Amino acid sequence: MILRGIIPTTPLPCLRLKLKPTRNVTASSSQTTVSKFSISDQELESRGFILRHTISDLDINHLNSVFVAVGFPRRDPDKIRVALENTSSLLWIEYEKTRRPVAFARATGDDVFNAIVWDVVVDPSYQGMGLGKAVMERLIDELLEKGVCNIALYSEPRVLGFYRPLGFVADPGGIRGMVYSRKSKNKKLQSVKLIN
Repeated sequence: MILRGIIPTTPLPCLRLKLKPTRNVTASSSQTTVSKFSISDQELESRGFILRHTISDLDINHLNSVFVAVGFPRRDPDKIRVALENTSSLLWIEYEKTRRPVAFARATGDDVFNAIVWDVVVDPSYQGMGLGKAVMERLIDELLEKGVCNIALYSEPRVLGFYRPLGFVADPGGIRGMVYSRKSKNKKLQSVKLIN
C-alpha cells in the first residue's frame, strides 16, 4: 500500500497527508490546544502509556514477544537490534505499569524521497484502544515532516482496512509491488533442471 497512492516517476512536489482535524481538545485554565492526532500525547500519558522514539529503553525480547503474539515468526534478537539500529524512524509505546512495549512501528528509507513502514504491531491485550493508530499517525507525521514524499508498506489483507483511513491505498494507478523471492528463483531453477 502507498500513502496517498502516487509513486512519482518524474520529480513531483512532495505529497502531504491531509489528516482530518480531530476533536481532541485539551482545556486548561490558561490555554486550549487541538491535537492533530486521534489520541493526544497527554491522553496517552493519562492512560499510563509512554511514547518512545529510540531503542535505548526498548527490551528487544519483550518486543519479540509482541511480534510472536500477533503471528510474526520469532526473530533472532541480535538481528532485531541490527535492524532497529538501521531504522530511520521508529515509534513505540510502553505501558508504564509493566515497562513493556505494547505498540510499535518503524520505517526505513532514504529520509528524503521514500520510506517503507515495517513491523506495525500492537500487543493483543492492548488492541482496540487506538494504540496502533497512535503510532502510525505519529510515524507518518514524522516522515512527512522530514519531507518524505512516498510512504509504502506491506500488509496482510485482513488488516488493509486499518491503513486506509490513515491515507494508504492499495495498488495506486495500477502500480503493483514486487518482492524478490529465492523460492521463485529456486522453483524456476528446479523446473529447468527437470526439463533438461
